[in-house]
Amino acid sequence: MNQKVLKTIEYTKIIAMLKEEADSSLGKEIAEALLPSSEPEEVRKSLLETEDAENRIRLKGPLSFRGMTDIRLYFPRIRLGAALSIAELLHVEKLLEFAEKARDFAGETEDSLSVYFQALSPLEEVRREFQRAIESEERLSDDASKELSEIRRKEKGIEGKISDELNRTLNDKRSMLQEGVITLRNGRHVFPVKAEYKNAFHGIVHDESSTGATLFMEPLSIVQLENSLTELLSLERREVEKILLALSLLLQPEISALQENVECIAHLDFVFAKAKLGKKMEGIRPTVLEEKKVSLLDARHPLIPRDKVVPISIHIGEGFRLLVITGPNTGGKTVCLKTLGLLQLMGQAGLLIPAFQGSSITVFREIFADIGDEQSIEQSLSTFSSHMTNTVKILAEADADSLCLFDELGAGTDPTEGAALALGILHDLFQRRVTTVATTHYAEIKLYALSEEGVENAACEFDVESLRPTYRLLIGVPGKSNAFAIAKKLGLSDAIIEDARGRIGEEDLHFEDLIADLEDTRRLAEREKLEIEQYKEEVERLKARARESTKGIEKGKDKILNRAREEAARILAEAKETADEIIKEIKKKENGGFGSLEAEQLRTKLRKKLEENQSALGAQTVKGPSQTISLKNLALGDKVRLLNMHGVVGTVTELPDKSGMFTVSAGILRTKVSAKEVEFIQHKEKEAPTRNQGKTAGLGRAKAMGISPEINLIGKMTADALPELNKYLDDAFLAKLPQVRIVHGRGTGALRKMVHECAKKNKHIESFRLGEYGEGSDGVTIVYFKK
Repeated sequence: MNQKVLKTIEYTKIIAMLKEEADSSLGKEIAEALLPSSEPEEVRKSLLETEDAENRIRLKGPLSFRGMTDIRLYFPRIRLGAALSIAELLHVEKLLEFAEKARDFAGETEDSLSVYFQALSPLEEVRREFQRAIESEERLSDDASKELSEIRRKEKGIEGKISDELNRTLNDKRSMLQEGVITLRNGRHVFPVKAEYKNAFHGIVHDESSTGATLFMEPLSIVQLENSLTELLSLERREVEKILLALSLLLQPEISALQENVECIAHLDFVFAKAKLGKKMEGIRPTVLEEKKVSLLDARHPLIPRDKVVPISIHIGEGFRLLVITGPNTGGKTVCLKTLGLLQLMGQAGLLIPAFQGSSITVFREIFADIGDEQSIEQSLSTFSSHMTNTVKILAEADADSLCLFDELGAGTDPTEGAALALGILHDLFQRRVTTVATTHYAEIKLYALSEEGVENAACEFDVESLRPTYRLLIGVPGKSNAFAIAKKLGLSDAIIEDARGRIGEEDLHFEDLIADLEDTRRLAEREKLEIEQYKEEVERLKARARESTKGIEKGKDKILNRAREEAARILAEAKETADEIIKEIKKKENGGFGSLEAEQLRTKLRKKLEENQSALGAQTVKGPSQTISLKNLALGDKVRLLNMHGVVGTVTELPDKSGMFTVSAGILRTKVSAKEVEFIQHKEKEAPTRNQGKTAGLGRAKAMGISPEINLIGKMTADALPELNKYLDDAFLAKLPQVRIVHGRGTGALRKMVHECAKKNKHIESFRLGEYGEGSDGVTIVYFKK
């Protein structure tokens, strides 16, 4: 990839941001050298690693390598068998500690980063030996060796004796001293003795003051003790050197493992830096296509603040490979170019791009850009000459495996000649099948895009009323300059504007009017499209609701039937009990001498009650008999199941008549039925109705019929929305809905955050995600229930 485009499109600023995210000098080194790849498989692998690192950060938090030192400089000395210093050995031990921490962080997760975690070798035995022997960057532990421990024990004993003798001398000779202090000269303990007491002090002179009034003298009583201490210190230094060499030699056979540790940790630090940067940008992993097609959905320029950037959607390669963007100045044309170029470079470098899910990129061998003021003062070139020099280089190197970006192609010279040159350049690139995006004001290029198959117009929308750009990119519509409308809005007189209109050719005016008509048509089409999308969404919701309701009914079918049988048995028992009570009352009244009128009234009441129960039973239906009955073999007392009463068992009390109808009694009920309405039972035992079934199925069926697959929380406060959401999710789970759609909108993000936290805590939810393009984007969350 040419270096010029990296600076022009501000890729270098992204790399600077990436470098800041790396913890170690190793990771920063790789980040600084990161360049876009032109190998599709390498790009896919790199993007996958970045996404997997982001997933690990989301689930486990970041993996830090802060404080790690690059130990590669030590490798030549380790190979030669030379001793490393205490600090250098401590750096190696720190690296091994990072390797162990990284392996613990990896856990059992299997993804594209697993191979790097598994390749790490903490060298636990070596690390334990280092931890035992090294106390700090300047000192070995007393337990590093028996000899060192013994030497330091003797040193402490002598140092104690020296201290006691110095304190005694200080107290006895205080009058001879300039000050009551003990200092060091040439590594020996001395006192500041007054010059006149030189002979009375009894010591060795090591130094004197500049005036000669003070002599720094070592008492004779500690000379031998300090000589012994000096010898012990010399022995200690030799023992330390011996231990350091032994520790360094432990690393010699592990040099390959150390090298691999350095490489894996450096790569992991780099990948996690990419993931952290992607997380800050709210980036996604784009699909990498083999075809030369790019589609960016709601793409955001990563260097523009989140609260100010306006997302754009841009695509090229599907139906056209040359895109001409037109529109007024400051309308966002250059930002469109830079966003497309920068996100393409980032994707090819394995970085997540700030766009919506479903975005895709391809892999270009080269990306060329002529954007901004390329004027060169050193070469004394005009703006036009500078741009043309750059364009000539691009034309010489570009091919079908390149992406070319031109800002205001042909500007800076006579408009007629500039337009002709721009047309010639674009047509040449188009003929050579070079993917190209160019911005322009020239009407000739707009006409070219309208008339040439494979070339498309696009416009940066501009609101004439507010005199502000909307920064929306509209592909398929040529942009209008709006110069007259803007001038009029700013107060230019109508006379001047009309005079200017008169100086424009009729064809040009007609073309501008045509563009205005197209713009009006587009807006109307957008409104109609929005309405159609809303209708489609409503239809899909209704279809989904119907599907889920059907699923719920099918799943609960058997349980519902069992419940119906139980209910039929209950109704029958209730009917029998009512009938028995009324019969007893009739007999009682008859025995008591009451008239036939009262008895008839009770019989009427009985019939009415039986008819109600018969109606309730008859309302239930079941499937046809599984075992047909033969009228010839039918005998009195046979047991049959009444299908129209949902499985009630009865006894044959009258054989079939000429029409095939026979009488069956069930308790006090007697009814005439045909062979089609009963199922023959071989055994005469009554079938006990299944109890305690159907309640759950009934509840699930009721929920499935009434629950909506979507809830809208827009406009609600989080405190009010949370209990409503919890109840809805419980109802949806009971209704056996596989998934639901929660509409929370974008807004401040508070509702979305609340929804996601609620989904994480709900034990019935398996997973959730933001809506995709066409589902409501990040204003919607899709929730999947456990099966």
